[in-house]
Amino acid sequence: MKTGLVVIDMLNDFQDGVLANPAATTIVKPLKALIEAARANDDWVVIYSNDAHKPGDLEFAVFGEHAVAGSAGAQVIPEIAPQAGDEIIDKRYYSTFTETDMDTICKIHKIDRLVVVGQHTDCCVRHTSYDAYVRGMQVVVPSDATTVFEPLSETPVEVRQQAALDYLAGFYGAKVTTTDELLAELTQKAA
Repeated sequence: MKTGLVVIDMLNDFQDGVLANPAATTIVKPLKALIEAARANDDWVVIYSNDAHKPGDLEFAVFGEHAVAGSAGAQVIPEIAPQAGDEIIDKRYYSTFTETDMDTICKIHKIDRLVVVGQHTDCCVRHTSYDAYVRGMQVVVPSDATTVFEPLSETPVEVRQQAALDYLAGFYGAKVTTTDELLAELTQKAA
């Protein structure tokens, strides 16, 4: 069986666009390292899960217009752009599974574990983790490769991030780990 590295919403609009998230700057380096290591391992599949909204989508009522399909804002940031062989899922809802090809991709690649990274730990990462959990998949979340949406609350990012990670571990049995631990696992498998 394989591991899917699901990179959620690392898009221009969420990095420095209309929904810019200052907290996301710190996760780019760990994400890049994980993506590169996953691409070098036959037991891992890199999956980009990207908001690609159409006019009138439900999220616009909450967050305003963002990541419109085909726009520059809906493109993955250049530092970690998809490459040939990566899977790309356009999504219109919080979860990577809702009305997308994610189930099919998991079946084709025989994925039984998802490492969920990107934005936002308390929203899209959470909803994707739930959908993986109810499908019987193991969920892994590296704490330093995910982040909450900083502008959403005055509560410190660190407090909200820890609460989101605790929720994933407590309710979905997610293994909360670090990028370094996952990189060590990947290096060990490659040897």
